[in-house]
This record gives sequence, structure tokens and C-alpha cells, in this order.
Amino acid sequence: MNLTYFLFFICIIVCTLIITYWAAKRSNTTNRFYTASGSLTGLQNGLAISGDFISAASFLGIVGTIAIHGYDGFLYSVGFLVSYLVVMFLIAEPVHNLGKYSLADVICFRFKSSTLRSIIAFGTLMISFLYMVPQLVASGLLLRLLLDIDYSISVMVIGGLMTIYVVFGGMIATSWVQIVKTVVLLSGTFLLSLIVLSRFHWNPSAIITEVIHQSPLREQFFMPGKLLQSPIELISLQLALLLGTAGLPHILIRFFTVRNTKEVRRSILSAVWVIGLFYLITLILGFGAITLIGYDRLVAADATGNLAAPLLAKELGGDFLLAFISAIAFTTIVAVVAGLVISATTAFSHDIYHHIIKKGGASEEEQLRAARLTALGIGLISTIFALRMENMNVTFLVSLTFTVAASSNFPVLLLTIYWKRFNPAGAIAGMITGLIASLACLILGPHIMNSAGGWIATDPLFPLYNPGIVAIPIGFISAIIGSLLFRKSSQANEEEMTEFFIKAQTGIDIRGKEM
Repeated sequence: MNLTYFLFFICIIVCTLIITYWAAKRSNTTNRFYTASGSLTGLQNGLAISGDFISAASFLGIVGTIAIHGYDGFLYSVGFLVSYLVVMFLIAEPVHNLGKYSLADVICFRFKSSTLRSIIAFGTLMISFLYMVPQLVASGLLLRLLLDIDYSISVMVIGGLMTIYVVFGGMIATSWVQIVKTVVLLSGTFLLSLIVLSRFHWNPSAIITEVIHQSPLREQFFMPGKLLQSPIELISLQLALLLGTAGLPHILIRFFTVRNTKEVRRSILSAVWVIGLFYLITLILGFGAITLIGYDRLVAADATGNLAAPLLAKELGGDFLLAFISAIAFTTIVAVVAGLVISATTAFSHDIYHHIIKKGGASEEEQLRAARLTALGIGLISTIFALRMENMNVTFLVSLTFTVAASSNFPVLLLTIYWKRFNPAGAIAGMITGLIASLACLILGPHIMNSAGGWIATDPLFPLYNPGIVAIPIGFISAIIGSLLFRKSSQANEEEMTEFFIKAQTGIDIRGKEM
């Protein structure tokens, strides 16, 4: 075990536990536990959103994908960044105005349906687990690589930490861990990019020339089609990334942590600038990896390219810089997983326990106890799942998460906010059909059914690796058809609709009281 690596990791753990101890003294009500009582500023929440969104897949995966596959790797960054325009213009402010703690609160503000609330809560749990498991697997592999710790112990350490953050600190601890993670991540990667640029005397054209020379793709490095060879795959992936962000529960609940819509706008704008800067840095790091390390060394170390950033750090700064960048990757995983846990916890303890089991009659103390026990259970279950997947390639679950969110949550959320003829039947149909369609495409597709190395050694029944182009329209069409078929049985009166739309767009109720 390298002592430098170990000390960096211990430093990260101690700092985050101090944050949790500080937050635990303030997370003594459900409002503080779920939303930090709306106490974050727009800038703080923007940094926290960035921390929620920039996962290990973004930091480690995109740098390696750019280095190995060139232009197509950067397409992931573009999709992730542009997706926040959809959130900013269509979703963010209405979610803040209508919701309290969860995504189900937003939709059930208009449709008072326990069935719909339970379905939305189940979808939130599903999305959280799909996103959480690959993060935990990546963290276990990272710690095993750097500290020579057994994979199972590594996963249990990460699982234990994320559970402690949420159980004791709630949204306050989770938010500040994410804020610290974002600042450290930007600082570290920016420093690394400056070192890369200095190696080429601050001349971008020299980097481009060397990239063409080092990469086996040559001039084709800057042309599309090396990773996503089919235009349908490209469109499908971008569609899922573009619309999926607006349906991710752990992103949407962050709009409840600020006090008004002005801070919501500041949150989104801050997040866009931070995420945009980060992905620009990943472009430089990807170029640096292929030029300073070389294609053959990258592929020999890890064919997926996930070790490109750590290898580049070691090349430029030895063990010290490698330990620093690896600790950043570790913090990235912990922060993202903590955000997913708080999202899943809210779905179960608030939506299922408080609203469905207790019929809205749970006391403050009961709600808080249920939230802490739920966080503990979710942390335990997700850790057990990750322990069983050491030798499985689960990275595709990250992109699948966006497809599921874009196929189920996003259509229902969008139509709830903007379509007057939408009704509970359409919402239930859209949620269930979108969820089933996206999961079915996954199970029948080449990720699972693949004679050349899939989980099931047979030819796939569904041809696309990225099923968004099929699953997302199914979610929208099902929601619309369901509403049209049952429109007479669930018509809202004009006064209710007016009150809803005024509150969704302005935050003011029909009597003029600001929400």
C-alpha cells in the first residue's frame, strides 16, 4: 500500500465526516433533513447540483473515451451540458413552485392519487439504484487498484460512508459534501490541464498536431463515427442525455433546497458554468492522455480508458499528483452516491411511508425516524448488490438511467405542468409504460443478450445499445393516449386548473399569496 495514497484518502474521509457531524446538529426536522430548509444560496446549490451530476463516469470515463475514441467521446459531454437548457427553461421553476420534498409531490399537487404517488416513488427508487450500483462498483475497483484493498472491503467502506452522510446529516451534509467535492474537483482537474498545456508551451495547435500523430485514428480522431457508428445510436444517446437530466429525481429535489425562484435560476446558471468548464477541461485532459501517455499504454492499462486521468496525473506529477487526482475521484463517487441515497430515502420515507402507509398522519418524529431507517436500509441493500457485481461490466447502467428517466419521469412531468387535458390515467400509463419499455429494451438488447460477451450468450432481440429513440416516444405516446381515453372520468374544473397553472409558473396561489 502506498502511504501517500492512503493519507489522501484518510484526509478526504475525515473532512467529510466533520461536515456530517456539523450537519447532524442541524438536521433535526424533516424539512432540514429532506431539503436543508431551503437555506442554500443559488451559487451553493449550483455547486451541489454540479457535484450531483459530475459522477465518476464523467470524470474518469469521458477523459478516457475522448483519448481512445476522439470526437465521439466529447459528444457525451455535449449531451450532458445541453440537457440543462431543458431543465432551466421547462422544468426547474415549476418544480420548485409545486413541490415540497419529492418528485411525487410535484405531480401529485395536481393529481391527488395514492396509486400515482406509489408508482413515482417506485420509479425514483429504481433510477437511484440503477445509478448507485455502478458508482459503488467503480469505487471498489478504484480503491482496490490504488490501496490494494480487497474489493469487498472497498465497497463496504464507500457504502458505509454514504450511509453515514445521509442518516446523520441528511440533505445538509449531502449538499456540503457535494459543494466541497465540486470545488476540489475543479481545482485539481484545472491544475492538471494547466500542466498539460505547459508541456506544449501553451500552444493548442501543437497539442492537436501531436494528437493526430499519437492516435491510431490519425486525422479521423476529430471526426464522428468511431464509437457511435450508427446515426440512430447517436441520436438515441443524445436524446436520452438531453431529456433524461430533467427526469433524474436526485437532480430535481435540489430545487427544493433554495428559498425562491430567483435562486433556482441562479442554481441552474451556476451549474451550467461549472459543468461546462469541467467538460472543457476533460477535453484537454483527453488530449493530454493520448499525447503524453500514448494509445498503446492507455489500452494496455485499461481498454475502457477509465484509468486515463490517473495515468496522466502519474505521468505529470508522480505519486503525489496521482494520489491527489485519485482522492478527487473517490470524493466524486461518494458525493454522487450520497445524493442518490437522499433521493431514494425521500421517495420511500416521505411518499410511501408518510403519504401512503400513514395516510399523511405521521408525526415529525416518526417521519424523521423513518427517513433515517430508510437511508440505512437503502445503503445496505445497494452495497450488497455492488458486492455481487465485481466481475460484471455495469457501466451501461449509467446511460440506462438517463433512458429510464427520460422515458418515464420526464414525459409525465412535462405534460403535468403544461397540458391542461392531462389526467391521472395518462400519468399512470406514461410512468408504467415508459419504465417497462426502457427496461425491456435493455434486457433484450446487446448489453445483456450478446453472443460476444454479454450477460446472456445469444443474439440480441433488440438491436440498439441506446434504446432512448424507442423508449422515450413510447412513454410520451402512452401518457397522451391514456389521457385521451379516460378524459371524461377525470376532468378538473376550470378553477382548479387556473390555480395549478398560476402556481406552477409564478409560485403564487390563486389568492395572491406567494409560495
